[in-house]
Amino acid sequence: MPAPSTLAERATQLAPYLSVTKPHGRAPLATVLMMPGCGGRRPFLDTWAEAINRAGAAAVIVDSHAMRGINRLHALSLVCTGAQMRGRERAGDLYAALAWAKTQDWIAPSPILAAGWSHGSWAIMDALALKPGAEMRAATGIMDLPDEPLADLGGAFLMYPYAGVASLSARPWRRNPRSIAIVCGRDRIVGTAIPRTALERHRARGAPLDIHLFPTMTHAFDEPEASHPQVKYDAAETRRAHQLMADFIASFA
Repeated sequence: MPAPSTLAERATQLAPYLSVTKPHGRAPLATVLMMPGCGGRRPFLDTWAEAINRAGAAAVIVDSHAMRGINRLHALSLVCTGAQMRGRERAGDLYAALAWAKTQDWIAPSPILAAGWSHGSWAIMDALALKPGAEMRAATGIMDLPDEPLADLGGAFLMYPYAGVASLSARPWRRNPRSIAIVCGRDRIVGTAIPRTALERHRARGAPLDIHLFPTMTHAFDEPEASHPQVKYDAAETRRAHQLMADFIASFA
C-alpha cells in the first residue's frame, strides 16, 4: 500500500500513471476513469479507450500497478491471487483519480464515470461499499477523505466483476450511481453465479443497475492478447460490449 497521505497528495502521486486520450475538438468532456484488471494495464484497454473516444468521452486509464512498482509477473503471482492490493485498498486510487479529474478544466463535472475490468470492478464496488471514517482511511491509506468521496461519480461500468472472497460485495453501497454490469456465462475465473447474485442484491436494494449476461463468453473475452487457458477472445461480443459502453455514455447526455 502507498504511504499514508492526503487525498490531494495521493492524486498528485497517481497523476503520472494516468493515461489520457480525448476525442478531437470537444471540451469540456465527459470522462471515463478506467480501472484495469489484476494483471495491470494491458494493450486491449487502448482499444476500449478508442471506443470511449468515438462515443465522445475522454478515457483515463488508472495504472494502480505502475504506481506501486508492480510488474506483470508480480501482478499475476500476487495481485491476481489476492495476496496483495485487494479491492478496498485500490478504492483509494479511484477516490484519488476522481479528485484529480475535478481539477482538470477540460473535464466536464458531469458525467464522470468509472469503468472496471474484473479486479478493477472489485475496486469500484468496494469503493462504493467502504464505511466512511476509520475503515475507509485504514483501507486506502488516505487520511482526509470526505464522508462521500464518490459524490461526483455519475455511473459505473463493470466488466466481469470479481465479487468473491475478501470483497465487500455483500454490503449495501453508500450511494447508487447508475450502472451497467457484464457477467459472462462461461467465466471460470470469477464465476457467473457469484457476481450475478451480488449484483442482483444491489439491484434489489434500489441500485439503478442493468445486468447483461453474455451467456457463451469467458472471462476477459475482450482481450485478444490473453494467454490464460480459460479465456477465449470474441471480436463480435467485444464490439457489442463497446456499444453498450457508448450507449451508456450517451445516456448521460
